Amino acid sequence: MTPTAKNASAAPEWAAIDTVLLDMDGTVLDLGFDSYFWREYLPRRYCETHGVAAAVASGVLEPLFESHRGTLNWYCLDFWSRELRLDVAALKCEVADRICFLSEAPRFLEAIRGLGKRLVLVTNAHPGSLELKQARTGLGRHFDTMVSAHALGFPKEDVGFWTRLVALEDFDPARTLFVDDSLPVLRAAREFGIRWLVAIRRPDSRRPARDVPGFPAVDALHELIPARTG
Repeated sequence: MTPTAKNASAAPEWAAIDTVLLDMDGTVLDLGFDSYFWREYLPRRYCETHGVAAAVASGVLEPLFESHRGTLNWYCLDFWSRELRLDVAALKCEVADRICFLSEAPRFLEAIRGLGKRLVLVTNAHPGSLELKQARTGLGRHFDTMVSAHALGFPKEDVGFWTRLVALEDFDPARTLFVDDSLPVLRAAREFGIRWLVAIRRPDSRRPARDVPGFPAVDALHELIPARTG
């Protein structure tokens, strides 16, 4: 695969792959839930709870979010509940009906399971978020195991995550495929030595596909299904 490959040319050599690592939000599940929650719903509930105007809330939330982006705090429900004086986990439950798979993601998971590959969900999501999404979608039935970065002490953007993951899962990076929608995460995985890397161009079904320079890319997982199983 070349850095500018797209669509069919992004298809990995499945015979050379034993383990498939998949991101959750924006790869298997629709990022639209998280986009709505953090950009619209939480700011509105912050205003209602603390009795402030939207402009005031924006002045508080945006710099705070930016200062923690890419860290474990960014993904931690407990951290944000303390910082914002809100029960963030409970707020997520209020709009949990928006949680859903990205189009045809289950078909991809079933196809790859049929190839006999080991399927591992690797997510930065807090265990509470993972539990909520598992309860809503049953995504756990598709995976051999699911790993939250919070259990490893590093976000996926940090090579330390990958060092601890390989010690936990004992996979061969040279025979592993990893799919994610985050460029910083994909760069960390490449630095660690994951051989097969694919970016998702359309993690949020409400938004158009994005450019993801530097990595082979597809709009959605089902584009990677081998022709004989698709």
